[in-house]
Amino acid sequence: MVFLWPVFFINRPVFAWVLAIFVVLAGVLAARTLPLEQYPHIVPPQISVSARYSGASAATVNDSVTQIVEQQMKGLDGLIYMSSTADSSGKSRTTLTFLPGTDTDVAQVQVQNALQGALSRLPQDVQNRGVSVTKGGQDNLVTWTFATDQHVSRVEVTDYLASNVMDVLSRVDGVGEISLYGNQHAMRIWLDPHKLAALAMMPSDVVSAIQTQNTQVSAGQLGQLPSVPGQDLNVPVQARGRFTDAAQFENIILRSGTDGMVVRLKDVARVELGADGYDVNSMLNGKVAGALGIVMADGANALDVATAVEAKIREMEPLFPYGLKADTAQDSIPFVKASLQEVLHTLGEAVPVVLAGTLGVLSLLGYSVNMLTMFALVLAIGLLVDDAIVVVENVERLMHEESLDAKAATEKSMDEISSALVGVGMVLSAVFVPMAFFPGSTGVIYRQFSVTLIAAMGFSVLVALTLSPAMCAQFLKARPHDKPAGGLFRAFNKGFDSLSERYGRTVNRLFAHGRIMFAAFLAVLAACTFLFAHLPTAFLPDEDQGFLTVDITLPVGATDKSVQKTVADLTQYFAKQPEIDSFLAITGNGGSQGNAAMFLKLKPWDERRRPDQSAAALETRYGKETGGRSGARIVVSQPPVVRGLGSGNGISFVIKDMNGAGYDKLVAAKDQFIEAAADSPYLRKVRAKNQDPRPQLVVDIDNDLAASMQIAPAAVNQLLNQALGGSYVNDFVDKGRVKRVYVQADAPYRMQPQDIGLWQVRNGAGEMIPLSAFSSVRWETAPPQLIRFNGSLAMDMQAGVQPGQSSGSAMKEVQNLMAKLPAGFGYEWTGASLQEQQAGSQAPALYALSVLFVFLCLAALYESWRIPFAVILAAGLGVLGALSATALRGLDNDVFFQVGLLTTVGLAAKNAILIVEFAMQLVRQGETPMQAAVAAARLRLRPIVMTSLAFGLGVLPLALGTGAGAGGRIAIGTAVLGGTAASTVLGLLFVPLFFVWIKRPAKTDKAV
Repeated sequence: MVFLWPVFFINRPVFAWVLAIFVVLAGVLAARTLPLEQYPHIVPPQISVSARYSGASAATVNDSVTQIVEQQMKGLDGLIYMSSTADSSGKSRTTLTFLPGTDTDVAQVQVQNALQGALSRLPQDVQNRGVSVTKGGQDNLVTWTFATDQHVSRVEVTDYLASNVMDVLSRVDGVGEISLYGNQHAMRIWLDPHKLAALAMMPSDVVSAIQTQNTQVSAGQLGQLPSVPGQDLNVPVQARGRFTDAAQFENIILRSGTDGMVVRLKDVARVELGADGYDVNSMLNGKVAGALGIVMADGANALDVATAVEAKIREMEPLFPYGLKADTAQDSIPFVKASLQEVLHTLGEAVPVVLAGTLGVLSLLGYSVNMLTMFALVLAIGLLVDDAIVVVENVERLMHEESLDAKAATEKSMDEISSALVGVGMVLSAVFVPMAFFPGSTGVIYRQFSVTLIAAMGFSVLVALTLSPAMCAQFLKARPHDKPAGGLFRAFNKGFDSLSERYGRTVNRLFAHGRIMFAAFLAVLAACTFLFAHLPTAFLPDEDQGFLTVDITLPVGATDKSVQKTVADLTQYFAKQPEIDSFLAITGNGGSQGNAAMFLKLKPWDERRRPDQSAAALETRYGKETGGRSGARIVVSQPPVVRGLGSGNGISFVIKDMNGAGYDKLVAAKDQFIEAAADSPYLRKVRAKNQDPRPQLVVDIDNDLAASMQIAPAAVNQLLNQALGGSYVNDFVDKGRVKRVYVQADAPYRMQPQDIGLWQVRNGAGEMIPLSAFSSVRWETAPPQLIRFNGSLAMDMQAGVQPGQSSGSAMKEVQNLMAKLPAGFGYEWTGASLQEQQAGSQAPALYALSVLFVFLCLAALYESWRIPFAVILAAGLGVLGALSATALRGLDNDVFFQVGLLTTVGLAAKNAILIVEFAMQLVRQGETPMQAAVAAARLRLRPIVMTSLAFGLGVLPLALGTGAGAGGRIAIGTAVLGGTAASTVLGLLFVPLFFVWIKRPAKTDKAV
């Protein structure tokens, strides 16, 4: 029935045009609604649970918050793994990662329901501050900086951001969470232990007084119903309210006597409007700045979210105080836009009808226009042009050889090639069908290519059977024999005819050397096997995304003073680098004064054209020139290829304590691994993201002695928490916003170990007893940060890959080194490394299923189990070309290569089908298989060469890609270009032989 379509549309050309116009209009309408993004949602969705326990150590947070939350996370649908972090700043964060495709709204509800069982078991201070559940991980989509040249304190800047900017941006659709790199204002009550002891008072007395007097009272109304008869007055009553300035807090009454003596808060403490915290600070190019990290909600569109956030910031910017100027310090969006723009340039060759129809299909399926679908469209360009070339070339040949008019030639041509067109479409579609059914993040990548290419091929065949024959019949004109083509065209045709004759004679001679050709084909298969085994593996190619990150870790015990000095030194260095546009420094993040991070925003790609100005080259140079400054460990790295899959490029994994050996032995295992990896030819910059253990002061309470002094343990615990740890009391109102009130020892009384003994606790008899009377202090080493993975203590490891090696080789090296660690320590891949490991395990099944689908389609088409092998065997020729080109350019066997390889299989099969289909027709007309193969090869030489050239030129810009996103374009373009060249050259020699070898044993063969 399908093969009757061309005749119908040849006779009804207007109908064909109307059908094409409908498809184009549908595609244009769909294109207006298709979202634009770098990648589809290939990152597994994440739900994060965050809490804070002020003043607690990492171990305390881990035991009293993190583990309590983890133990309740049961029965969650689609959960892959769970990771948690607890640090000495009191922060706890548990991130749950789910299978791709999981509904994040449902997952968030399930996590919130599970969390309810943990809330009552959490410390009261944690409950007072609240526990948040958010969609998304910890990776910033974009980091905005707000800097000024004016002399203003950093807390003034960050308080303005927290009070006036964060809430506005958090309401932007698609924003999951906002991190403030700094602190907002808070009322700080700085206690003096000597003054408190002189008045026989404790911090708990101060806290009680604040809670009693800084409170909001609901006093009702006068005249509220029911009222007395004749009541004419109804007004609300405003009584005590929350305080608004430091003076009100200073005058809080702590104690009063009948003699008129009054003790106020200012008598025992210093009160100031300070900061909510003093650990995190940020600077832009060495100047005072505040910064906001925008975390995207799972399922949102990155470009839409970033654009909406920028629009809102630009709208507010004229109203910013202190001369604040907003800019981005870390932003992946320019890379996304530039990458998409580079691919759009290549799409200019696309057939409008097919391109529009494919966009319509993407819209119906809820897909987006992204790097993957655009790569697929670029690959489809050659395939689309191929079908049109086959139609036009065959019509032109019949008009010339048989002196037919355009309509008659078109009808006969379509009768000859319709089955081949449908066969090619079926085979190329069959190659990509299995890709649509693979699970996981890699399956999402495969699916984008699969759906796009299958849709494009479907529309291509539709156009070839409808619009192309109608246009041939309508527009082609027969050229009289006495007026042959002249000039260049005549010379080209004469030369090509001569080439065709020589090619036919060459093929004929090859039959006499069958054994040699068979041995050559076996050599091809052996070469493919060898290259497959030795080609390095990876997940996705590295990309120059326009920025770098710098992790700074000072030796154990370093203070904020030391890290600020190191950052100042690096600031001077980076300010002199011509490739850097700006840089943001953040100190103290993660609860350690000795840690810092810098984000280097590089200049645009068109200003960094030299190879030594690429992000990879700058990573190496900056790392060498800054390493070891101020005794710090400084690591410069590129961001991960896919945002959300890890914190940097390279490989990521965790070393787990499987049997509860303890933190010290886990650290020893980590150190043993790093020491072994130092001499590895595959790994470099191996490090743990965990902070190194550091000295910690332990206060030991003699409970028996305390009991003999009538001192309650609860009073001691409360004193330590409120004086040293700092206690959140309640809230006050500042500039119309509710902010926190904290009580803590003033700085001079918490600097040295002996300061702890200055604090006194009141016993049951009302006497003040110093802590030193029943306690002692000692030093020990403890981690400022604890990381857990799937319920076990873990080391979060990151490693770079040595130049010239692949991530797959580095992962094998990790496996070998892990096998040498003591029993009880295991490992698990995370981030992009986990996806690479899963992709590698899926690839063999993908190749096998694709070949099986092609075989079954060909068997159905030719009604034969033998003939399809003549096409299938040709696929190996293209595979050799793809592997060779990839190996020669030093590229890896990654996901893009795998897609390119399957495309090559389809192209090789397409060329083989064009020869086999004509050979089958000639066999049915009575010729021998050998005669038919030679004649078919000679007749189909021109369309095969023309279609292969068209496709090769279509993907050439990808293989020669530069600038943003070049890594992906080069990977897929190289594989396809090499495969196209090999399958064309070798296929023209081997396919006729395959047909004869396979056809001879068969007595009968039927074509559909």
